[in-house]
Order: sequence, then structure tokens, then C-alpha cells
Amino acid sequence: MGLKKLAARLAEYRERQEAGRVREIRPEHVERILAKLTNKEAALGEEIAETRDAEKRTRLEQKRRIALEQIARAEWLMAQVNKPAS
Repeated sequence: MGLKKLAARLAEYRERQEAGRVREIRPEHVERILAKLTNKEAALGEEIAETRDAEKRTRLEQKRRIALEQIARAEWLMAQVNKPAS
């Protein structure tokens, strides 16, 4: 999911939030997920370093790329959550 699509989803969320249909995303929630993602990415990096099998290394590298993309999205979301709603 690109950042444009993510921004659109966040705008829809804010509309639902103003209507009282959803709970607020708190920075602590995003921080907790970000910590989990960071730990997972680090663990994948260690596993890649220890792996000798080329196929397994390729799968692990793909998982690590996905984790890095999710970390970037979580960081973007954190910046958005910390902004006042407009």
C-alpha cells in the first residue's frame, strides 16, 4: 500500500472518528507496533546472517524487506497521529 492510499485511509478514519464510530489511534499503540516490527526486522537480519541455504536466505530477505516497508508506514502513521486533526 502506497502512502497516497494510506493517507486516504487515514482521512476516512478521521471522518469516522469525528462521527464517533471509531476509537482514537493513540501514539502508544503505534509505538508498540513499531517496536514489534523493529524487533522482527532485527531478528530476520540475524537469521539471514546465520543462514547458509540460498533459498531460505532469499525468503528471509523478502520478509525483511516487507518488515522495513511496514516500519516506514508505521513511522509515517506516527507522524500523522501526532498531528492535530484538521
